[in-house]
Amino acid sequence: MTTPSHRSVREDTSRVLAPLLELPHVIHAAVISGDGLIEGRSPDLARDSAEGVAAMLSALQGAARTTTAAFAGQFDVTLRQTVIESDLGWVFAIPAGDNTSLAVFAGPEVDMGVVTHQMQVQVAALGSKAMSRPARSDSPE
Repeated sequence: MTTPSHRSVREDTSRVLAPLLELPHVIHAAVISGDGLIEGRSPDLARDSAEGVAAMLSALQGAARTTTAAFAGQFDVTLRQTVIESDLGWVFAIPAGDNTSLAVFAGPEVDMGVVTHQMQVQVAALGSKAMSRPARSDSPE
């Protein structure tokens, strides 16, 4: 059995993240798996911080799906966007393929429309297939 290489994922994520990091007031960006693992991060985002972001965003998106399902009375919920506003700025997260999200942290003065539009452009340009990651399995193969 061969072990899949993660090199192409890192190369792909850097292509996705670089244009986002050039936008005014964007501070960090990351690609996050649905099970809370960091798949790619902006160069200035410390590894420990990125891992914390990935874990919390995964939990937050699970809570958002559950909350929406409870309000709607339906259990098949697909998140299109998660947005957090704080005194320190904004967090935007969008799906970037199966079991993967693209997240951006920006300062309070950011143009939300520009950032979220560029996030969609980057995901579309790369293609959801390249960004998709299978869910982690704890069972041996």
